[in-house]
Amino acid sequence: MADTASAPAGVLDRIGIPKPLLLGYIGVLLFMIGDGVESAFIAPYMADHGAGTDVKAGYVITVYGIAVMLASWFSGALSESWGPRRVMWIGLVVWVVFDVLYLVFALGTENYALMLVFYGLRGFGYPLFAFGFLVWITGTASKARLGTAVGWFYFAFTGGLPTLGALWASWMIPPLGEFGTLWTALGLIVIGGLVALVGAQARAGGDRVSAADVSTKDSLKNSVSIVTTHPRIVVGCLVRVINTAPQFGMFVFLPTVFTEDIGFEQGEWLQLTSIIYGTNIFFNLIFGALSDKIGWRTTIAGFGAFGCAISVGLLYFIPVALGPDYYWAAIIVGMLYGATLAGFVPISALLPSMAPENKGGSMALLNLGAGGATFVGPGIASLFLPWFGSAGVTIAFVVLYLIALALTFFLKLPEEQGKSEGPQLDERPEPPAEKAAAPTS
Repeated sequence: MADTASAPAGVLDRIGIPKPLLLGYIGVLLFMIGDGVESAFIAPYMADHGAGTDVKAGYVITVYGIAVMLASWFSGALSESWGPRRVMWIGLVVWVVFDVLYLVFALGTENYALMLVFYGLRGFGYPLFAFGFLVWITGTASKARLGTAVGWFYFAFTGGLPTLGALWASWMIPPLGEFGTLWTALGLIVIGGLVALVGAQARAGGDRVSAADVSTKDSLKNSVSIVTTHPRIVVGCLVRVINTAPQFGMFVFLPTVFTEDIGFEQGEWLQLTSIIYGTNIFFNLIFGALSDKIGWRTTIAGFGAFGCAISVGLLYFIPVALGPDYYWAAIIVGMLYGATLAGFVPISALLPSMAPENKGGSMALLNLGAGGATFVGPGIASLFLPWFGSAGVTIAFVVLYLIALALTFFLKLPEEQGKSEGPQLDERPEPPAEKAAAPTS
């Protein structure tokens, strides 16, 4: 009789998911759906319920982004000494506590000052949870399949934030309203957190990554010292910031542009958001796998940075120029942006491989870049919007992606850095000497 217990492991291994972390991926997806519920409507909703204007609502999101940025850095450093599992638990508890306070005492009373405090502090939650799991993945997956494993992480991450989150909002807002929908999001987050942490509680890789004699202070110090020992990792951090900064920045003004200026219905905007990032989640898998074949840096530069420089401009200017009767055109350019955004996925495989002796430090800076995007994007939008309008902010985002394209040429693996020739884009992980065994639970 065939060993049916081994069949799932074989399938998971072939598609690049570490079997022990399957429930972790599912839990992250559910958690990020809950996180993404608000993404496409929270700025205008806060503006109408205590913040007063989109710009002031943008300030709240910017404070949140600062917290996300700091927590993203801590997630890598603390996972070294505390273990990803413990860091994820802390992230789940922080999110739940401050989300309840935000809903009850800030939005519930339309208190702008408390919005800044509670929404901001809540920002420490999701990076500790999600990026703690990313550290877990990089310590479990084989190097030859690391790009694919990371692609599956971003499939779960962006599958929730904002893809299925926005779709959930489009279903829940008609019967429950925005405020009721935010409470359903909290329920999804609790369920996802428990699925990931209870389901993967006995799995390898969840405990401390560093040696027993490495203290928390040492881990934090290593995450800072890598700035001087591996300056190319800093460049990678900047590329990671630029990767999703426009995505978060556009959520400050695009809901208003698409619903009020262009004339789409709120449901159409929410569905468009789901389509954009639904495309993204599938291309996360495509580019994750493709990057293991054609090179991580090649994928980041060509499909990610250059592709986004084109598509982010089209996402704004095409719908504005054509108007509400051409919703199909908005869908096409939206799908293009979602696809090219996935071209940056291999950076989560590339950066740790650039500093193999200090993966914790490189992951800390990588996660700092991911968190920094939630601050930089809304910050640019809030700063430029009053002076240059939505078109000016969009042009600034195009320029950012072109800067990322230039910076990508400095991202080299250790074995490449001694080469005398000019920058080469084609790098990929070396194939293993022999076929790696399938991961076991």
